[in-house]
Amino acid sequence: MLAGLRKSLKSWAAGLVLLIALIAIVVTGFGTGGTGGLGSLAGGGSGSEAVATVEGRTVTASDVSDLVNRQFAIARRQQPTLDMATFLRMGAFEQLANQLIVGNAIQAFGEAQGLVIADEMIDRQIVAIPQFRNFTGRFDQDTFRQALASENMTEAQFRDDIARSLMVRQLLGPVSTGVRVPQGIARAYADLLLERRRGTIGVVPAAPLAAGIAPTDAEVAQFYRANRAAFTIPERRVVRYALIGMEQVAQAGAATEAEIAAAYRGNSALYGPRETRTLQHLVLQDERQAQDAARQLRGGASFAEVTGRLGFAASDLTYADQSEAGFARQANQPVARAAFAAAQGAVAGPVRAGGAFHIVRVERVNAVPARPLEAVRGEIAAAIERRKRSEALGDLIARVEDQLADGANFDEVARAERLAVVTTPPITAAGQPVGGQPWQAPPELQPLLASGFEIDAEELDPVIEQLEPNTRFALLGVARVDPAAPPPLAQIRDRVRAALIERRALERARALADGIVRRINAGTPAARAFAEAGSPLPAPETTEMRRLDISRAGQQVPPPLMALFALPQGRARVIAAPNRAGWFVVFHERRTPGDAASVPQLVETTRTEFTGTAGEELAQQFARAVELQSEISRNDEAIRRARQQAGGGAGAAGE
Repeated sequence: MLAGLRKSLKSWAAGLVLLIALIAIVVTGFGTGGTGGLGSLAGGGSGSEAVATVEGRTVTASDVSDLVNRQFAIARRQQPTLDMATFLRMGAFEQLANQLIVGNAIQAFGEAQGLVIADEMIDRQIVAIPQFRNFTGRFDQDTFRQALASENMTEAQFRDDIARSLMVRQLLGPVSTGVRVPQGIARAYADLLLERRRGTIGVVPAAPLAAGIAPTDAEVAQFYRANRAAFTIPERRVVRYALIGMEQVAQAGAATEAEIAAAYRGNSALYGPRETRTLQHLVLQDERQAQDAARQLRGGASFAEVTGRLGFAASDLTYADQSEAGFARQANQPVARAAFAAAQGAVAGPVRAGGAFHIVRVERVNAVPARPLEAVRGEIAAAIERRKRSEALGDLIARVEDQLADGANFDEVARAERLAVVTTPPITAAGQPVGGQPWQAPPELQPLLASGFEIDAEELDPVIEQLEPNTRFALLGVARVDPAAPPPLAQIRDRVRAALIERRALERARALADGIVRRINAGTPAARAFAEAGSPLPAPETTEMRRLDISRAGQQVPPPLMALFALPQGRARVIAAPNRAGWFVVFHERRTPGDAASVPQLVETTRTEFTGTAGEELAQQFARAVELQSEISRNDEAIRRARQQAGGGAGAAGE
């Protein structure tokens, strides 16, 4: 609601140190292919170069490189066509370097105040990260180490990053909470939300003004030379992949009679005779009450009658088809043992366990006879063959990975393993061919695109990608990389000519719109100014609304309405229409101030929103204050070199 009123408010996500730079990147960056962007600088000659010192701590180019890589990987998941050069031109390197520097300053400040991040706190953060859990959902040390290795991180580096994030959270969390905005400020903004404005909005479309525009070939060529970037085709790659799945190991081997017999003997709980029971389980805290309930049940009273008198529903206390082990997990072992020792219809207990008294009535005993080997032979054989194929697939993937590690190229591996290779035409990172070729991307290509465009364009080393856990993989490579570049003018002359005509029509429309605005601002009524524009135009429309009405629309507010609430009363201005369709002329005719005295709930809502924003701003200011009072020495030349190396020799951000 307040976003449109407070233009100076910067993005919290962009401004607050750590919450993105450390927690989001360090903790959630695993599995994103974080090192596929600019590559670690460590070992490249400048990776250990200090870009800054913070209270005696050193921040190296490699530290910043790792951070930028992880943030780039996360950003690329949201926007697959994003490349590292564009990412760096947005200022990512400088911003993330600063976040890392200030994060270190806050960590040093916290330690100076006596705050301690215990190892147990770090351990709790690590075991809570889903990427470090095995298939049972439990933290797995091997999975943890493999994830760190895939990100080129040591455990010490990772723990230090988490410690820094926890320190910042401890310091900035209390700063941002408990803030209260004065009632007077909230009332003033609530009044502003109820302000009403009346105005006129008209459009000057560009398309009708294109008639008669006929640029010469020389003008088209000049326009092309001046606007080559606008016609640039993004980087294209010829991607090659070979699917590796169960079909490659279909002949892994049939189950032998010995294997079937051994599996049958080893799964007696599954194939042998077993018993389940439907049990009615009552738990009471008072021993006398429990003895009385058990006596009533043994005397012939129904379970529903006894539990009903105690305030329970029998259906809530009935457990169907329970094994002894399963019921033990719901109650405990002594209670389950007693329940499975009783006959059908009998009552077991009260059994004292866990500080309470348990009574169990055996409603029904379900005896499941053993299944003979002949009846389950096919089931067992299928399970054995699935296991063999899974093991064979694992061996195949390991063999392929070994060949890649030994330097084999894509063709050598595909030929050695007799894999069917699919080669795409030149495609963009979105999987689209360029030039209108009639080609449809296969479904399996989509999950491979991001990795295919992360493969180093200089090395083009193939990789193994997992498509479905443990069952489907792909050998992925790149046959050719076509850098982003504009096509020759001869190939797109019609497109360039149309763009030039559109540009000139838009310029004509702007000249008309500017003339209308000048006349309105000189005192001519808006309707007459449009009528006298010198070209047939749609009649302008009058609108009237409150600021609150447009704020409720969030990001869907049309630009002319936003402009209406930004203009002084009695003034007009020109704003661009979407998609270069022309220009809007917006005229603010009359303003009626708002009064929130009769809408107290709006005042309170505004105050609540300001309170959250004020907390964020206080945390920002606190971080800035810590930075200013800390002993920080930035090596601007080292930062420039690291940024240049990250961009493959490009200049500073923004070039």
